[in-house]
Amino acid sequence: MHKKAIIFDLDNTVYDVRTIGDELFAPLVELISMDGHHAEDLDKIKNELMRRPFQVVAEKYHFSDELTRNGVEILKNLAYKGKIEPFDDFLIARNLPVDKFLVTTGFLKMQQSKIEGMKLSNVFKEIHIVDPSTTDKTKKDVFADIIHRNGYANSEVLVVGDDPESEIKAAHELKIDAVLYDKVNRYPDTSMTRIDDFTKLTALL
Repeated sequence: MHKKAIIFDLDNTVYDVRTIGDELFAPLVELISMDGHHAEDLDKIKNELMRRPFQVVAEKYHFSDELTRNGVEILKNLAYKGKIEPFDDFLIARNLPVDKFLVTTGFLKMQQSKIEGMKLSNVFKEIHIVDPSTTDKTKKDVFADIIHRNGYANSEVLVVGDDPESEIKAAHELKIDAVLYDKVNRYPDTSMTRIDDFTKLTALL
């Protein structure tokens, strides 16, 4: 084992957003629906909201400034009150004998409520929430900071996440090894290192 640390994404990596997404995003979806300009894309938008930050979705579907602003205001105050179940195989990942970090993008209150709902505070050495509504920092910035402060070599760190355009891209730009966690077989033809179960993670350490 030559890896000393794993940096995990949260949404769709530690747990399945779909298990809470309909309830969590209901006020936002209602706002978008009432706007009246995105009826044809509403199902696609709902799907994207389960996978990507709101600001990214708003830009992709050309939300008006007003709709984006109102959406942000709703999301800033949303929190999930119930218990959330991690993926069953995350039990394997949480017990690996390496330093574990959690880096997630999203609204602070919402992401904190998820972390509390899964009782993850004691699983990770550090937890970082990158809130685009309050900071210009990116996951790439946080990854670099974690490596620098903890004295890791880039080769000693592994990034695990579900989004090729977010944490996986950030890792590649920093020349850090990355694994695409593709639980629902969304990217069957990718050339990236890919797993669908955390039991396969130990072979990459």
